[in-house]
Amino acid sequence: MPAYSRILGSGSYLPERRVSNADLAAQLAADGVETSDAWIQERTGIQARYFAAPNQCSSDLALPAAQAALQAAGVEAADIDLIVVATTTPDMTFPSTAALLQAKLGVHGCAAFDVQAVCSGFLYALSVADAMIRAGNARKALVIGAEVFSRLLDFKDRTTCVLFGDGAGAVVLGASEEPGILATALHADGRQAGVLCVPQGEYVHMDGQAVFKLAVGALEKAAHEVLEKAGRTADSIDWLIPHQANLRIMKGTAKKLGLPEERMVVTVHEHGNTSAASVPLALDAAVREGRVQRGQTLMLEGVGGGFTWGAALVVY
Repeated sequence: MPAYSRILGSGSYLPERRVSNADLAAQLAADGVETSDAWIQERTGIQARYFAAPNQCSSDLALPAAQAALQAAGVEAADIDLIVVATTTPDMTFPSTAALLQAKLGVHGCAAFDVQAVCSGFLYALSVADAMIRAGNARKALVIGAEVFSRLLDFKDRTTCVLFGDGAGAVVLGASEEPGILATALHADGRQAGVLCVPQGEYVHMDGQAVFKLAVGALEKAAHEVLEKAGRTADSIDWLIPHQANLRIMKGTAKKLGLPEERMVVTVHEHGNTSAASVPLALDAAVREGRVQRGQTLMLEGVGGGFTWGAALVVY
């Protein structure tokens, strides 16, 4: 059995419709909701987000992200023997978005399933795929976060509708004898379900202050947990790639780890909170910009409704 799984390539996709803060403020004003670019940026660091077209579903966003990751990895879709999609916004109740994506990739037969842990979903999916590869149950896995979160938003609630956007990010994992995913940690606390949730038939409900307090503490603990598992210290982290939810939370996490902000990948300003897609989106952006290099150590982190959180220490 392989000692590790390793990221072979990454990809991402954002829908065509870019909505700036000014665009969103104008849209909300038509419904009597007041906000502004300055108000949004001051509280979140977000400048824009992307919204899927009415006919686009999560699998539609996942497909180009998956294809880009496969191309970057030099792997054919037919070589994939595991597809795990993290999504809060599946195309259908069933079948899974992963099964629908598999068909769109033109392949069949391999295991394909969804994981639902909201904004922590990609970390959950990555950990599951890593475990299956290490156990010898897969050789190459496609791990994707894909969301059309805009469909869960109440555009009369400015405290939530300004935060989220749509998108997809993907990685290809392969079995390796060389260090790759060094350690992962996953956690949940269902007692905190009410602080961030979408009740049946409703829109996103969020207690922003409670989320902020829980997120910073949980992410710090998860980061130290994976560092301890891997026998590393925070000094070994080349890049912190946190869930792109809110710039204040992200800066708070970096500070807790003693990392300078210059070593944190930030893309939230461009696409907002894309839930399960945000970590792989940020990773892919940093790889394609040449910031993340082979051999560097990455700390990936996510936190979301559930309340869920997780971290992964990765040698890229």
